[in-house]
Amino acid sequence: MGTVYLIHFDRPYHHARHYLGYTDDLPARLDRHLAGNGGRLLQVVRAAGIGYQVVRTWEGDRGLEKKLKRQKGSPRLCPVCKEQKT
Repeated sequence: MGTVYLIHFDRPYHHARHYLGYTDDLPARLDRHLAGNGGRLLQVVRAAGIGYQVVRTWEGDRGLEKKLKRQKGSPRLCPVCKEQKT
């Protein structure tokens, strides 16, 4: 089992406010993101000077990652976005 993780951007990048990913080693994956060697979206978010934070994790596999992505509901899964609505 690995980890599915949700990253919330401090401000939107065009239409995107979140990044949903999967890894077998979350600390190492986050280090790669910070070094600019992670997903393309996070590379451009960093280049745009937008900060971000991991706001939620699930124990799971790539199947769970794909299921959550297909739902297209990252804001519903995000505790930061839910808090901002109240």
